[in-house]
Amino acid sequence: MKFNTQNKMDAVLVADASLNTPQNNSTQDQYNRLKDDATVSAYMSQSYIAVSVADSVENVKAQLVNDLKDELIPTYLYVVDKDNYLNGILPVKSLLTAANDLFVSDVMRQTFFSVSPEQNRHDVYQLISHSGLDSVPVMHFGKLVGVLRPQDIAELIEDENTLDAQMQGATSPLEQPYLETSPVTLWRKRVVWLLMLFVAEAYTSTVLHAFEDRLEAAISLAFFIPLLIGTGGNSGTQITSTLVRAMALGEVSLRNVWSVLRKEITTSIMVALTMGIAGFVRAWFLGVGMEVMIVVGLTLISITVWSAIVSSIIPMVLKRLGIDPAVVSAPFIATLIDGTGLIIYFEIASHVMSEFA
Repeated sequence: MKFNTQNKMDAVLVADASLNTPQNNSTQDQYNRLKDDATVSAYMSQSYIAVSVADSVENVKAQLVNDLKDELIPTYLYVVDKDNYLNGILPVKSLLTAANDLFVSDVMRQTFFSVSPEQNRHDVYQLISHSGLDSVPVMHFGKLVGVLRPQDIAELIEDENTLDAQMQGATSPLEQPYLETSPVTLWRKRVVWLLMLFVAEAYTSTVLHAFEDRLEAAISLAFFIPLLIGTGGNSGTQITSTLVRAMALGEVSLRNVWSVLRKEITTSIMVALTMGIAGFVRAWFLGVGMEVMIVVGLTLISITVWSAIVSSIIPMVLKRLGIDPAVVSAPFIATLIDGTGLIIYFEIASHVMSEFA
């Protein structure tokens, strides 16, 4: 059974009737696919080889040779009936090694993984990215309406990773190529996130105002504020980026929180001791006195460990709440650590320095 023009038209009509989102390979549609609500129908292909259960292996082998248009050999052939209902899949390897006197029904597989055309790209990405599948049938009420080929799966994964990368940078995804995007559009994509971060960061100035009188008594402490909060934010961003990627690959989840905490806290203690010594030496070079040197060193150690705890827990909690951790993790964790890092700094100073108490 060849997959002729009429079969293709029927399959397209089924998909279009359910979603009204026909496939288009234009540059604009490629950028539209980056939207968070993009579905499988934007990626699936109508390029596949269909066979019948009654076909002989010998005839299907000949059909495979005739239907190949390039050097790419499909992983599976798809076994459908006259109404395009999917009965099973036929691995090409099984076909080529089967005896010619057998039939498709003798070698096909009736258990297989499939997706529907209306499924969200993010959900399918979670299923496919760590499954090892390189070809997936797309079904709508039992009918085969398309397939995700290796190149389609690669595009889907690339688009999901692109969206995550843009969201991690606290900006909305672009619907057009960068050079075709106007400054007004870039402003609109960025300013909302920046205003949200501005509001979140506002409590940092509240902390400074609360310690204003005591800070004036030990003004040398102000020299190290950018260094300390910057180190905490950088440390948190490193952990978040690693953890969000591991979560996307299905390597960790909320049930692994204690394992993640043990690993990250152990690592952060080693990092903290290194950063604490570096901060102590930096304060010594500035000649600010032994008390300030001790405060800076202890604060760097404390902030680094604190950022490890926060950065390990928040992404997994967000995931459990149904919020994409890539959207808010890095920018908001850095903002949170900025304010709490200042509180840690001033509390340590109040216990170490007599004039700051």
